[in-house]
Amino acid sequence: MKKLLEVLQYGENDIRFNTDIDVEKNPGSISGITLNSAMAMATKLWGGKEQSVLAVIRALILADLACSVNRKQMIRMMDEESRKLAKAMNEAVEAFRANGGTVMTFGPGTAPSKTKS
Repeated sequence: MKKLLEVLQYGENDIRFNTDIDVEKNPGSISGITLNSAMAMATKLWGGKEQSVLAVIRALILADLACSVNRKQMIRMMDEESRKLAKAMNEAVEAFRANGGTVMTFGPGTAPSKTKS
């Protein structure tokens, strides 16, 4: 198990971050984390806290953008990279369906059935 990101709040204004990832030693690890995170968010982020988890992730993104030296450039880069990832994920889903696979989606807070049908 690897700690991707730990965010703890110790007081009103004391938020601390920790990770097991060392991007200086392995800069390519981020692309894998991005893809795996997107897949988890699209397929298995269950447990009833999806809305809160995604809200905190978005809050961290907003904080990062607020501290960015060139906010508009960062937003453009994130927009382009997320567009490419979304396209690749959609193509993978379509290929899966074309090979006879079934894809089911569930809204936030909705867990898949625990029984097989």
